[in-house]
Amino acid sequence: MYPSDLKYDKEHEWVRVEGDVAVIGISHFAQNQLGEVVYVDLPSEGDSVNAGEAFGEIESVKSVSELYTPADGEIIKVNSALADSPETVNEDPYGDGWMIKIKLADPSQLDGLLSAEEYEAFVSEEA
Repeated sequence: MYPSDLKYDKEHEWVRVEGDVAVIGISHFAQNQLGEVVYVDLPSEGDSVNAGEAFGEIESVKSVSELYTPADGEIIKVNSALADSPETVNEDPYGDGWMIKIKLADPSQLDGLLSAEEYEAFVSEEA
């Protein structure tokens, strides 16, 4: 259920590392807890983000939640397709439902993230 090639944080974001770029989205657990996603508010390309700070919001029929970045960096790509099709986050959270790509300022910031197995154990305690 949680791809092993990704890293996870306790705010339920996932990270796919591609060289010095981090692709960030929300986990299957998070999208399932939110329910039907109806709106995603993402930042602009070129914006700077800091680890642990909110970079946007995701709205579902049930609630609004902030999205957090696990590392410092510059946003180099935003998934603009989510503006017209926010439900993609529900349908494909690890593929087409990605949210932002950042150029990492310090890739070692990701060292403290959870593996798929650790994340699965973490969410099983929350469920």
